[in-house]
Amino acid sequence: MALSPESEPEFESESESEAESESMDLSHELDMVPVFSSSNHDGEMEAMNVHGILDANGIESMLIGPSTLPVLEFQVQVSKADLEAAQRILTEAQEAGPAAAAEAEAASEEAI
Repeated sequence: MALSPESEPEFESESESEAESESMDLSHELDMVPVFSSSNHDGEMEAMNVHGILDANGIESMLIGPSTLPVLEFQVQVSKADLEAAQRILTEAQEAGPAAAAEAEAASEEAI
């Protein structure tokens, strides 16, 4: 059975593939690394709070963990490039404590 030219698969040429790979950022600064992890009974809740704090401060993060087996570890991961800033933000939030969180929430509700 002969194939018509229209049915032949299209493959990228080497030059197209090389140009595409040169335009991709292969930096290891974009590798994801853990900034928080917990196996505690409330690990999922803690991880969600950490994820929310980082998101509110403009740092993209991913919440990693099982949704059906709460006995396994939960992690929040950020890119290597954002690791130092994420750690600083989390330290500041922890030092400020619950009173600062309540104050920030009240201020955000007043803005509405």
